[in-house]
Amino acid sequence: MNRKTIIVGLVVVVAAGLGIYALVKSHGNASEAGADESAPAIVTVQTGALKLATLHRYVQGYGMIEPAPATAELPAASSQLAAPSAGIVTKLNVIAGQQVTKGDVLVELNSGTTTVENAAQQVERQKQLYAQQNTSLKNLQDAEAQLALLQVTAPLSGSVVSVNVKPGQAVDASTVVAEVMDLNRLAVSAKIPAAQAGELKTGEEVQIGRAIDGRDGSPTTASLSFVSPAVDANDGTVSAWAALPPDSGLRPGQFVELKIVTMVKTNCLAAPAESVVTDEDGKSFIALVKSGEAMQTPVKIGLRESDWVEVDAPGLKEGDTVVTVGAYGLPDKAKIQIANSSADEASATNSAAAQ
Repeated sequence: MNRKTIIVGLVVVVAAGLGIYALVKSHGNASEAGADESAPAIVTVQTGALKLATLHRYVQGYGMIEPAPATAELPAASSQLAAPSAGIVTKLNVIAGQQVTKGDVLVELNSGTTTVENAAQQVERQKQLYAQQNTSLKNLQDAEAQLALLQVTAPLSGSVVSVNVKPGQAVDASTVVAEVMDLNRLAVSAKIPAAQAGELKTGEEVQIGRAIDGRDGSPTTASLSFVSPAVDANDGTVSAWAALPPDSGLRPGQFVELKIVTMVKTNCLAAPAESVVTDEDGKSFIALVKSGEAMQTPVKIGLRESDWVEVDAPGLKEGDTVVTVGAYGLPDKAKIQIANSSADEASATNSAAAQ
């Protein structure tokens, strides 16, 4: 065997060895890749816990603060006072903001035939004559009626909110000379869409919140006093109102947010709202965390308030951990790792302690 033949043989052996090594290496890499592809993916999520809560159902809307309307027991809390007859204003006994008592004389007039002084003298004269049985009851009543035509009196106790005339001004029986309002008897009135009004009943709690004018007062609670049996054909709404407590801090004319409580449920099992996922068929699920997996659990949902939703399913209990952030589209039995922030964990701990 010559030298050239030996060299060619060695080259062939080395090339074959390199080929076998490359084949084995490639097969090993393919096996590793296949192993990686078959390994389950781990999804990073955030979690919360189920808790027992008191949840409410509301009819929400806006209302106007107004004087309370008349009821079977009380007159309306506001009255615009018109002149009882044509005449000239001779005296104003009040100013805006002044407190008055029912029966106080607010404005005095002179008519074309007599003055307040003359009419008052006639009343006193008729009273004396009547006591002496020298005049009739009708004459006394006529004198009192003549005086009443020249005086504007307060029909209720309250505050004078406006005086619209000045001394020397001519008025007639249609002129509103002043307005008196009992600011301790206010109400919030609202117009509720007819579709929601069927849930309303007198006595239900009304929560009055922020005033739309930007002045945030303390929240006020009232009781629904009236729900109209008729629908306003102009806007499809039903009128309702609730009397406010005297210390509400609200003023007539303010526009406020309100919520009428139509249902209260205590000790509801509630889930964080972001943990409840509803599919296109209307079925709702939560991802219950067990042994590092997210188990898709069908639930029946009920009341929803703020960030909590009432849930019901066999086996669920207070304190169960559910996926919140990352719940949407999460496969059943997905491997998960929890990445709640320290603030989230502290909040969850405090919430559990509070319950």
